[in-house]
Amino acid sequence: MRTRFLSKLTNGEVEEYLNRNDLIFVPVGVTETHGALPLDSETVAAEAFALKMAEATDGLVLHNLPYFFAGATPTGRGTVQMSIRDGAEYLDRIAQSLLNQGFRRQVYVTLHGPAYLTVSAMVRDFFDRTKAPVLYMDLIKAIDTVPNLPFNFLEKFNELCIGAYEVLDRLEDVPLNVPESNSVSYDLEKVMKANVEHPASSLGKLAFQSGAFGYYFDQASDHLYTPLLKTAEERERYAKEGVEIIEAIVDGLDLPKIVQTMKEADEYTQNVSMKRFGEWLPR
Repeated sequence: MRTRFLSKLTNGEVEEYLNRNDLIFVPVGVTETHGALPLDSETVAAEAFALKMAEATDGLVLHNLPYFFAGATPTGRGTVQMSIRDGAEYLDRIAQSLLNQGFRRQVYVTLHGPAYLTVSAMVRDFFDRTKAPVLYMDLIKAIDTVPNLPFNFLEKFNELCIGAYEVLDRLEDVPLNVPESNSVSYDLEKVMKANVEHPASSLGKLAFQSGAFGYYFDQASDHLYTPLLKTAEERERYAKEGVEIIEAIVDGLDLPKIVQTMKEADEYTQNVSMKRFGEWLPR
């Protein structure tokens, strides 16, 4: 295809695609302080994964969804905070439109810790109303299912994010030589100490952290440690490794099997579950 991004296709191209397939990936992002990386880095990461997933499965991608619940980062004045409820309702409207258009199989993709608070609720409510097979892939969780990855995902998070800009041909958006400030610290020990000393740290262990207790970081640089990129060559090295990481994860997830299982689960729901229990199930 000329492109996998829905909004870059003509209407005729979308209709031609829907004559043969019904699969779309929806990367759900966030705009928040992220050290020396751009505010949209976790949006770009989700979009890069969605693109690679679509390429592996003959799917399309609905992108440009960067404003959702950020979590504890509004101490960074670049962070755009959306309520969980408003975000879920917005996604629900998008999901309904996509279903009406013919995209029965929808896969929502995130790489942002608190994203599950928004997306999980939407996916379950949407299924109860429509019985359509929507899937949520929280990559922070999904990566755990990939066997024998030769790297620790969390330790390679910065490489992955920078690699995502390369996947989308936006590597120049990653700045070089960003000075330290309230928003950027290159002292990993300082960042880790600040997070551990916050009283909410212990409460976060009582559930999934972002869903356990309301709190904010003390300052923007407490969110994530990012590397000091001094040269374009250094940025390219990070990007090259990051692209390899993204591709290894996508390959390990076996997306063709996942989307085929979605179709099988849909058929089972319609032909077995609904026939057995349909009169009691939500409408």
